[in-house]
Amino acid sequence: MRLILLIWPLFLFAKEDWFITKLEYGKMLYNNPRGISCAKCHGKYAQGKIISKYYIKIKNRKILKIIKAPNIQNVSYEQFKKKLFHKKLSVMPKYDYLTNQEINAIYMYIQSISRKEK
Repeated sequence: MRLILLIWPLFLFAKEDWFITKLEYGKMLYNNPRGISCAKCHGKYAQGKIISKYYIKIKNRKILKIIKAPNIQNVSYEQFKKKLFHKKLSVMPKYDYLTNQEINAIYMYIQSISRKEK
């Protein structure tokens, strides 16, 4: 009981983000954003990757089709946010439930990993 009485004032003066940094939060959300992971399609380093390959048959010829997620390392913040809230039918899921704080954290994380890769 004494320990609790001694420690609780520390929580009053603790920073809001003392437990996890914005970068760590962004990494966590990139890998698990309460939905389909960004990394699942865009890859560990946001460079894009092949999602699926399939063949279509046209005039007795098989044509290979590839669905690939784009590299998102160099997109602007405005483009990034727009894609999360897209309105047209797309392979890209909507992430319109993410808050501005979450979007900022994810974008900051993507920018950090893109700098590491260069």
